[in-house]
Amino acid sequence: MTTLRIGVLYDRSWDPAGLPAFAREVEALGVDDLWVVEDLGWNGGISAAAVALGATERLRVGIGIAPAPLRSPALLAMEVATLARVFPGRLVAGIGHGVREWMRQVGVAPRSPLALLEETLTAVRDLLGGERVTVAGRELRIDGVELVHPPAKDAIPPVVAGVVSPKSLELAGRAAQGTLVAEGHGPDDLRAVRAAAERGGAGADYTITVFTFLGVGDAAAPALREAVAGHAQWLGREEPQTFAAGGTAAEAAAALRALGDAGAQTVVLRICGPEPLTQLREVWAGLTG
Repeated sequence: MTTLRIGVLYDRSWDPAGLPAFAREVEALGVDDLWVVEDLGWNGGISAAAVALGATERLRVGIGIAPAPLRSPALLAMEVATLARVFPGRLVAGIGHGVREWMRQVGVAPRSPLALLEETLTAVRDLLGGERVTVAGRELRIDGVELVHPPAKDAIPPVVAGVVSPKSLELAGRAAQGTLVAEGHGPDDLRAVRAAAERGGAGADYTITVFTFLGVGDAAAPALREAVAGHAQWLGREEPQTFAAGGTAAEAAAALRALGDAGAQTVVLRICGPEPLTQLREVWAGLTG
């Protein structure tokens, strides 16, 4: 296993007013990443990322994920570029399909989700790279747009695809620089994710980031079970096949290392139950010895 990055998710259910202090605590602990969420009705991903970056000095911040139907790729590239200019080397831009029911709710569900995502990923990457972009695609129309202040060439944020289905995983290998894998996926799933990305054209530098539920100790066990049960239903699989890191801190740390052994470069913890920072400290101690 290469060096495994450990991140923590600022859960969408947590009040955004607590994000700056939480980000500083996470950074002080030594954790590598903080990831923020953009789900309909909860927090804005770009604004949350800006808050976390502004509150810290070293921490890398990931957007997980910006729904392609909800955001113009030109505007998304502008927002990401602004953050990358101010906080170079500290941002990862995650883009995905978005939950289709939510996209219908706000009237932006595309005719072809696959085409829209691929066109968006390509356009955003090209814009961040300083190119003048024109797209006449199945879903997108862009006519000669170019960023005035693109990121510095050595600090262009990686653009990763948050996807689940086999066709989308292959698409990510063509159009993104990495896959962001949803909670509930274990080591065997990550090997399948890598294989799908390679079928799409991914090379050796393609990254895999995986979210995973974490519940350390007896007090966290009920919330962990509830999270796993709900996510198993969403994934369409049985609960025993829905991966999570639980039990003691040592057992949870072993589960996280298994994800790294299976090919994950970054594991992002979605902490369940009370005292999330205490749980994080315990599992971090288990990982760092």
